[in-house]
Amino acid sequence: MHRTRVIASPHDGVYATEVESGRRYARHWHTTYGFGFIASGAHRSASPLGPVDAFAGDIVCMNPGDVHDGQPLGVAARRWFTVYIEPEVLAEHAQRSDVAFTQAAFRDVAVRRAIANLLASMDAPALAFDEALATACDSMLQGHSTLRRRDDDSDADLSCVIERLADALTQAPTLDELAVLAGLGKFQLLRRFRKRYGVTPHDWLLQRRADRARGLIRSGMPLVDAASASGFADQSHMTRVFTQRFGFTPGAWRASLSPRTRSAISFKTPDTARHILG
Repeated sequence: MHRTRVIASPHDGVYATEVESGRRYARHWHTTYGFGFIASGAHRSASPLGPVDAFAGDIVCMNPGDVHDGQPLGVAARRWFTVYIEPEVLAEHAQRSDVAFTQAAFRDVAVRRAIANLLASMDAPALAFDEALATACDSMLQGHSTLRRRDDDSDADLSCVIERLADALTQAPTLDELAVLAGLGKFQLLRRFRKRYGVTPHDWLLQRRADRARGLIRSGMPLVDAASASGFADQSHMTRVFTQRFGFTPGAWRASLSPRTRSAISFKTPDTARHILG
């Protein structure tokens, strides 16, 4: 049994595969970096570090030129995901070209979560994809590679980035564009922005879009028009982001603004009313 799915991304230097297979792979190597995880079953392979056994949930990775093979371990088939990254892409992130992963397989829940998020973002807008890629690369490089990055305590002025994002509600800039504005590498910008503001540029932009949509709905604009005017792909996209940010749907927000709805609300005590209404 053998099934393979190739997953494209917005970046020419990044793609992924999902494989479910009972095959035994001959010894081979890749010209790219690769990292991913075993989704089910178990896998045994050769590596430059010796034999490797990997089980469901384990991270597996390789450097360009690492000779490896692969076969099922104790099961008929195993299923795994791999993200393949061209060396120049990882070098840009690491800001050096000689970085290497130091383990062929290991268990790290945070890394697995970052890789899963990257896989889910492969068809996302460029800014969201770049952020997911940067986070996954960073999670792999920190503690699982030869890279030893110094703490980044720079007080670089990011106000120009905030201004650009605020002006781009309907058309998001790329991470490359924001990095040029800040005079930083794009992955360096992402780390500093997240450290400064607690969120990524894309998350910051989504919050502003949700705030704008809330205001437009309050003014009486139909939901579908509010979604378009706020930069969302469609009304469903607005609903997802709106609910994540505020805990209620745009429809519930619109209904709460109806005079009939407000007059129907009753409170048992004034304290309760003050708590709800702020």
